[in-house]
Amino acid sequence: MNKVKDPRQFGRVAVLMGGTSSEREVSLNSGANVLAALRARGVDAHPVDGIPALIEALCGSGFSRDESGEGSTASRLKPLPQKAGKFDRVFNILHGNKGGGEDGVLQGLLEALGVPCTGSGVLGTALAMDKIRSKQVWLSLDLPTPRYVRLAPGDDGQDGPSAAGGRKPGAADGQDGPSAAGGRKPRAADVHAAARKLGLPVIIKPSCEGSSVGVSRVFNDADLEAAVELAARYPGELLMEQLIEGQELTVGILGEQALPSIRIVPAGEYYDYHAKYVAEDTQYLCPGLEGDAETEVRRMCLAAFHAIGCSGWSRVDVMRDKTGKFYLLEVNTAPGMTSHSLVPKAAAQVGIDFESLCWLILETSFKQEGASA
Repeated sequence: MNKVKDPRQFGRVAVLMGGTSSEREVSLNSGANVLAALRARGVDAHPVDGIPALIEALCGSGFSRDESGEGSTASRLKPLPQKAGKFDRVFNILHGNKGGGEDGVLQGLLEALGVPCTGSGVLGTALAMDKIRSKQVWLSLDLPTPRYVRLAPGDDGQDGPSAAGGRKPGAADGQDGPSAAGGRKPRAADVHAAARKLGLPVIIKPSCEGSSVGVSRVFNDADLEAAVELAARYPGELLMEQLIEGQELTVGILGEQALPSIRIVPAGEYYDYHAKYVAEDTQYLCPGLEGDAETEVRRMCLAAFHAIGCSGWSRVDVMRDKTGKFYLLEVNTAPGMTSHSLVPKAAAQVGIDFESLCWLILETSFKQEGASA
């Protein structure tokens, strides 16, 4: 199964973790586990906290300036020689965006430097991080996802392609208020109009965050503004989405294989941050489904993964309503690798232990070198 037989083939590996996103603590936890697993298998792996530290390790302090005065400004900037301790590849376990490793910025940097990295490339990570753009791609390919409304900061609110009517909520006299992130919130009247169009209950969340950060479930019109206030603490657009009530499922993707689904049964009402990372009483049923339903959810998740340009590994989150219909929620391109995380649980179901899983994920970095190790 393994393409790489000798850990020396990986060279010196940076396990990139931490960073400055809202998911920093989860990433540090994931990174520590990955680091220990790789070292246990003989890989020359080293922790690196955040993208600036990685740049320093790969390139030193960046650029020196040619003071000769000849040529353009760009031509007078000379890359400093790389340090002797540079890394041969990166195991990316940064979570989130804006200082995380799931928004395409890290992938573009490493591609420009010619340093291989695990997981998806620029396009896949950027699209997966943006839930609105993911939905737009899926809908264009008739892949099911909950109806939604895009609420841009300072906007009147614009319907997504699947929202009923295809028109944006009417402008109102309500005043924009500043968000905690320094941006502008959607006007209250427009938020209420969007909720009427979708029909309560709805979910309101930042379009580009993960780990249930900034997410609210809204059943009453009176609670809409508080939900927007919470989501607007994070940068970027907001997403109002039809709340699908039913079974919550996730499917790990490893290479071209969809792993067995996991059905998540939290002790509380919802699978929130606490249930994901703290609680010990959340149940994980694997496989989550049986027969044709299990086959269908795996097929759909693999199709969703490919549709937005992902590769290597990911985790696709899905809801199944009370009629048995599936709805795609999002793709996580650097899923958690903590003791509570789901990709390791699904991999174990098919006989892949945690150390072997980390090895297989690290092998995905070879795709960028155009060769199988």
